[in-house]
Amino acid sequence: MTGRQPARQQRRPLGLIVYGSMILLTLLYTVAIAAPWVAPYDHTEQNRTLPDCPPSSIRFNSPPYWNESILFTHPQRLADPIDRSYTQDDTVRVPVRFLYNGHLFTTAQDDPKFFLLGTDSLGRDLFSRIVYGSRISLSIGVVGVLISFAIGTLVGSFAGYSGGWIDDIAMRIVEVEMSLPSFYFLLALAAVIPPNLSSAATFFVIVALMSFINWAYFARVIRGMAASLREGEYVVAARALGATRWRIIIRHVVPGTLSYTIIAATLSIPRFILGESALSLLGLGIQEPDASWGKLLADAQNVQHLVRHPWILMPGVFIFVTIMAFNFVGDYLRDRLDPRATAGNAG
Repeated sequence: MTGRQPARQQRRPLGLIVYGSMILLTLLYTVAIAAPWVAPYDHTEQNRTLPDCPPSSIRFNSPPYWNESILFTHPQRLADPIDRSYTQDDTVRVPVRFLYNGHLFTTAQDDPKFFLLGTDSLGRDLFSRIVYGSRISLSIGVVGVLISFAIGTLVGSFAGYSGGWIDDIAMRIVEVEMSLPSFYFLLALAAVIPPNLSSAATFFVIVALMSFINWAYFARVIRGMAASLREGEYVVAARALGATRWRIIIRHVVPGTLSYTIIAATLSIPRFILGESALSLLGLGIQEPDASWGKLLADAQNVQHLVRHPWILMPGVFIFVTIMAFNFVGDYLRDRLDPRATAGNAG
């Protein structure tokens, strides 16, 4: 009893990190779904008199002012258009209103605006753009993984179970696909996307391109698992009872690979998020006025601009935190669902 206690104490901090990562991912996806309600302003609205405005200071109201709002801020004004330095008018109180005008928090229509994370070079609220950008950056990982893993599972399971010339042809195609330098190949394909496409069409093109590049490695792993499952007792019994090839693959082979599929899918989502961010960072992804985290991070490429306005790096913080959360959850699922990892820990 006492010998197991240290191991439990060692696993507890990791468990807290994993559960915290799950809660964080749930929160991020909830925010992405409810973006029009969470974002205080329209993400395309420009405030040309407030370019590169620093984050607003949020203060607590004294109890006599709670009938207006618990929180308030002071308006900011552009003091020097060249250096883009700002001054704060401490004599004016702007209430931050909650559940107002269809938003979680915002200001009254006639009041000066407040910017939780500052503004970009066109005066657009950075927090609102991050919230709306999460819709693209987070959904592209899920949709891309679903497509690439569906193709990989279908090709790998069919090739591994069938064997023979079908397996040979499928694996040669997979090897050709895997030999391509994925990122540079993705850049070449993305460069031919017509610039006049809508953001929705661009989104689906990027998902299709990234899925086309990422399915091959997964298909090869699934092929090896399907080949080993082909001689399993329940598969042999199903074959003896006259089950068709596709029925055996769908009902017996594919479920036998689910533990690996869940783990690999969770660990592959960050790859899609990074791929979209890289394309948008290079100007080949989502175009203005729509936003994604990679597109928002493009402003941080200018070092001088970044030094003067460090808040423009916040989209990169969201990318980093999201990827780390997915990695923690993926490692946890691998330890729990992978039989080899479980056997190693038991030994």
